[in-house]
Amino acid sequence: MTTYPRDLVGYGSTPPHPRWPEKARIAVNFVLNYEEGSEYSIPDGDGFSETSLSERASEVPQGMRELSVESIYEYGSRVGFWRVMRLFAERKLPLTVFGCGLALERNPEAARAIAAAGHDVCAHGWRWVNHWLLSEHEEGSHIRQAVASLTRSTGRRPLGWFCRSSPSPNTRRLVVEEGGFLYDSDTYNDELPYWVRVGERPHLVIPYNTDSNDGKFFNPAGYSSGRDFVDYLTDSFDVLYREGRTRPRMMSVGMHCRISGRPGRAMALARFLDYVGKHKQVWVCRREDIARHWIKHHPFDRRK
Repeated sequence: MTTYPRDLVGYGSTPPHPRWPEKARIAVNFVLNYEEGSEYSIPDGDGFSETSLSERASEVPQGMRELSVESIYEYGSRVGFWRVMRLFAERKLPLTVFGCGLALERNPEAARAIAAAGHDVCAHGWRWVNHWLLSEHEEGSHIRQAVASLTRSTGRRPLGWFCRSSPSPNTRRLVVEEGGFLYDSDTYNDELPYWVRVGERPHLVIPYNTDSNDGKFFNPAGYSSGRDFVDYLTDSFDVLYREGRTRPRMMSVGMHCRISGRPGRAMALARFLDYVGKHKQVWVCRREDIARHWIKHHPFDRRK
């Protein structure tokens, strides 16, 4: 009988107590996706222009440059990135950058600012492309390029991995074979980190999410205003904070430079940051911090 390749049970009714620092009831990790300049584009030889996660629907035929959408992406790196960085600097809060190697190569000032602020960088690919369309050889090459590029641009090797949208069947194995990573976040199935075996090697997974994520502004069933966004984030935080009296969890908040960096959405983000700041026993942390905490306090059990 073939082994079913999915885990539909997880921790079940008895999740581990994470023992977050200072008895925190919730760990909150803010993620800023930096993709601008690495998306599909005709100047980069892709034969078509990127049109997803954009303010407007494209009317330009495939195969032609979509200059309007290109400029929307440019807004993210030219303006939106700096606005989000200021919000966190003003409040002395850390964040994690899901950074694409080529994107940060093309904006060295942004790469230096991330490093100077002490934010951690999780590799988001060499380019913001669909890994499931890459051959195994191509994907391995992209992983190596991303590591080398981000190490050069930020001065520090990325310790996490996250694909665009979805990994390929080979991604996790290739990440583990590359070595040097503490975790990947290519899954959306839990609110706590967990261990898996990749071959005979233990590997940590820190789940991400697509609901507390500004990408839903461009989902027909998603947010229509900044107030929708902050209301949803606040409700999510309140449930997790209340449950955290006995069962602490983690909350990821996904942001994009070209989305949350717009003034109306940045105001919503600022409101949520201030709301979180009014609560005690909250650990606002980087993804690297979560990985190191879990490795120390919940090491892989080789007996399982």
